[in-house]
Order: sequence, then structure tokens, then C-alpha cells
Amino acid sequence: MGKTVLEIDLKALTHNFNVISSKLKPKTKFMAVVKANGYGSDSIEIAKKLVSLNVDYFAVAFASEGVALRKSGIKTPILVLLPQVESFTEITKYHLEPSLYSFYFLNNFIAFLTSNNIKKYPCHFKINTGLNRVGFNEKETDEAVNKIKNCDCIQLVSLYSHLAATEDLQESKFTLTQINLFKKISSKIKSKISYNPMLHMSNTSGIFNYPECEFGMVRSGIGLYGYDNELTKNLRPVHTLKTVVSQIIEAKKGDSIGYNRAFICEEKTNIGIIPLGHADGISRSFSKNAHVFINGKKAKVIGNICMDIFMVNLNGISAKEGDEVIVFDKKNNLEDFANAVGTISYEILTNLSVRIERKFI
Repeated sequence: MGKTVLEIDLKALTHNFNVISSKLKPKTKFMAVVKANGYGSDSIEIAKKLVSLNVDYFAVAFASEGVALRKSGIKTPILVLLPQVESFTEITKYHLEPSLYSFYFLNNFIAFLTSNNIKKYPCHFKINTGLNRVGFNEKETDEAVNKIKNCDCIQLVSLYSHLAATEDLQESKFTLTQINLFKKISSKIKSKISYNPMLHMSNTSGIFNYPECEFGMVRSGIGLYGYDNELTKNLRPVHTLKTVVSQIIEAKKGDSIGYNRAFICEEKTNIGIIPLGHADGISRSFSKNAHVFINGKKAKVIGNICMDIFMVNLNGISAKEGDEVIVFDKKNNLEDFANAVGTISYEILTNLSVRIERKFI
């Protein structure tokens, strides 16, 4: 991989945690989302830093991600957002807290806990208020809560939901409808059980835009890493993806560049060979409209991105082999890089291959 590296700035992570925390009431708990390897970073290093900042909770997508954190010494409570029936043993062995989101999962988990004589296992109850992705809808909650109430094997740590469009203030009517429905359903659930689980609903943009749904805990994922559309002016991007110019090729007018002859030189062209490709998470979609920065100047991606390599047009740029190439950094934002081809920062980060070296600053 040569000198390709993804730098991860832990000072920026700290800054973002503090900025987001400053929006909260003193007693509100903070759940950090570190799924997908800490959004393409390194979930263990990110989690360890957040533990030092006194984060209250972690969230991961699958049990295996929680197990990795536990094996690294993380003792903070961990919510598993999308646990699978096959992971019951891992969940209970490593003291992970599953989300209860479907009757299939709930019925099977109750059977597992009962057969293993496990009492009051900590779980989180997912309410579908309109994202229509995961969770019990309003009609299903009574039956689900009765199942939980009638067994002594589950203790609800929290009731939670997921907002669909908090970054888009034009969708405020829909968001407020979600918030009010969550309040209604959670209040009804609480009236049926003899204890008081936490409530959480806000994501990063919800924290900034809808303080009325702060409740007892908030969840932040992409914001911790410095990205969230209009909020980025307050946050600092954590990631810098940099590499080098491996080779410079002088192409003649009429020469084709790369597979399928996707680019034809209209003039004599200096071509920079960059050692990153779709095997590293730089999608072929970037062949159309993306650019990188070399010596402070934009270098347009040309031709089809290959498995291990992409090519850039160096005409008008003073560059030599071995020069640094910035794919994205604090100045040349990842959001802009993603927008160029109609995707989002989440997709870019989580696609970055493990063969790219991670370096923590």
C-alpha cells in the first residue's frame, strides 16, 4: 500500500464529543455509536478514547462488534442495535444489551433466557415511530410488552426510537409527529411495567435541531467523527485519507487511459497513478466527477477506477512521483468528496478497506 494512510485525529474526536455534550443537560447520558469499525476508523481505539471522556454507553450494530470491544477491555454498557437470534450466547456471555425489535427475536430470546435460567437480563425496546425500518409499531407494542411483563427474564433498560429526517428542517412536521408518537407509546409502556426505563431518540442532528427530544439519553454517531451536513461548521472532521503519486505517465493526444478506454486524451496529458482503488473503498462511481488534492490543487479523477489504482489528470499541476495526495481532510471535506458523486460520508468511511493503514494522532 505504500504510504497510503487514514489518519484519525483523536483531538478532533474529543472536540466533537465536547461540542455535542455542551448541547445537553448535565444529567443526560451520552451513547456513542461505534458500529462499522467506528465508522471506518477503529472501533477499539475510538471507544477507548471515549471511555476516557466518560461516555455513558456504546452502540454497535451486531453482537460480534460488541464482543470485540469487550475483548479489548471495554466495560461500558453496550447496546446491540440489530442482534440476531444466532448470537444469544455471545450476547449473554459478554454482557451485551440487545435491542428487542421483532417478535421473532423477542420470542426466541425469552425462550433462550428461560432455558438458561437467566433473570432480568438488560434489554432495550425499539419502537418504530415512522422510519419504518426496525422496531415494534404502535399496534404491536401491547403484545410485545405483555410478553416481557409476563416473564421474569427481561429488564427493560430503555425504550427508544429512531428519527428519520432531523437534518432537514423542512421535515419538522414529520419529526414532531415522530416525537409525539414516541412520547405516547413510551408513556403507555411505562404505565404497564413497575419500573422506569430510560428514553432515547435523538441522533446527532436531532441533538442540535430538536432539543425537545433529548429525553434521558442521546445517541451520536457520525457527528462524533465530524460530519453531519450543516452541522460541520461546529465539528471537526476526524479523518484524513492521504496517499502518494506512485508514477507519472506522459500520454499523447488520442491515448486512452485505463480499462474500457473510458478516458481519451484530448491533448498531451500528464497522468498521475494513485495507489488506491475500489478494493480500498474508492468506488467506481468516483470515476465520473471526483477529484483529489495535490500540492494544494484539484486533480480530477479520469478513466475507470481500478481495483488498486486510480488515475488523475496532472495538467496544470506541478507534481512529481512521491508527492502527497489528499483524498479528504479537514480542509477538503469528506462531505464534499461524497457529494461529488451523490453519496454520503457514511458510505465513504465505512467502505474504507482494512488494508489502508490507520494512524492515530
